[in-house]
This record gives sequence, C-alpha cells and structure tokens, in this order.
Amino acid sequence: MPLQALIFDCDGTLADTMPLHWRVWQKVTDRHGLHFPQDRFYALGGVPTIDILEILGREQGVKLDFEAVSREKDATFEEMIPEVRPIEQIAKIARDNHGKLRMAVASGGTRHIVTETLRHMGISHLFQAVVAAEDVSRQKPAPDIYLEAARRLRVPPANCRAYEDTDIGLAAIRAAGMEPIDVRPLLPPSPPPTNPQNTPLRIPSPYPTH
Repeated sequence: MPLQALIFDCDGTLADTMPLHWRVWQKVTDRHGLHFPQDRFYALGGVPTIDILEILGREQGVKLDFEAVSREKDATFEEMIPEVRPIEQIAKIARDNHGKLRMAVASGGTRHIVTETLRHMGISHLFQAVVAAEDVSRQKPAPDIYLEAARRLRVPPANCRAYEDTDIGLAAIRAAGMEPIDVRPLLPPSPPPTNPQNTPLRIPSPYPTH
C-alpha cells in the first residue's frame, strides 16, 4: 500500500524521557509502598501511568487512590520537562517528512504531558494530530490509539507507518494493521535495565482481549 502517513510514539521514540520517567517512578512508588524494579518499568513502556499503578497495586495488595497518584506522578514529571531532549535519529525522520506526509503522535501519556514535551522540543508543529491516553478506552497493546491517530489523519491504517520503542507498542501497531518500525536498532546502545534475580519479565494487560 502506498505510504501516506507516519505515526510516532513519544516517550522513548521521539523524546529521550525514559530515564526521567524512571527517576519519577522511583520517588512515587517509594512514597506509596510499591515495588517497581527497573526491568519491569521498561517492560511496561507505553502503558499509561494509572494502569501501571493498578497493575502494581493489584499484584502487591496495595490500595491507593490510583487517579490521585497518577496525577502526582504527572505533576512530578512536568517539573522535569525542561530536561527533555529529542531523540535526534527519530525526530529527524519527522522533520524530513514535514509537509510530505501526514503525521501524528500516538502516546500512552496524558495529553498535557505529551503536548508540553513536544512543545519543549520544538517539534509540535510537525504533527497534524496528537492522540493521548484520554482519547481511547483501551491502551497499548490494544490497537485503538493507533487506529484513532489514523482516523484523525484521514488515512487508512494500511497506509501508515508507525514508530515505537517497546514490544507493547509494536504489538499495538501490528494489531492496527500498520507497518511497524522498531526504533531500538536505530538508537545508540544503552546499558540494559537491571534484573538482579534474572527472572523472566511478565507483561500483564489490564485490557480485555475479547
């Protein structure tokens, strides 16, 4: 199918935010008595904050006001947005295709945080649409967020190429019927997340599959 649109994840794809998010998660989970190791954090990349909190709380038997803690986490991260830098290898793809293809951002982050991150990096003008966690009922790995981005661009999913840095995000792209691009081979190598017990990573989904 002829390529008509590009869709990008934000955190870890366009924006070098994952180390900052990890620092914030450490503060928030320590404050509320949740165990959230670094390898699990990266395995759940692309899952919205409130859903991660619900997963951890359910698994560990910790009762929290998940919406309030999610807002707390976003507010803490917002203070760090001035530290965010674009991932140039991927941002360049967006810049080079500006005015040639329709483009959107599809992120599991909240709209305010995503739009502020894009604005800070000076690339918000490149995109005709931004789809965030509030815009769909099912999050990645469900395809909804990518399908909504294609709908807003008025481009069939089969004519879209989408960029992601996590297995969950790539699963969402494939489920949407789009061409997936894993950006990880395009990026400089980074130290692997710690997993001292060498235990297998389990990636639960709180979303129904039927």
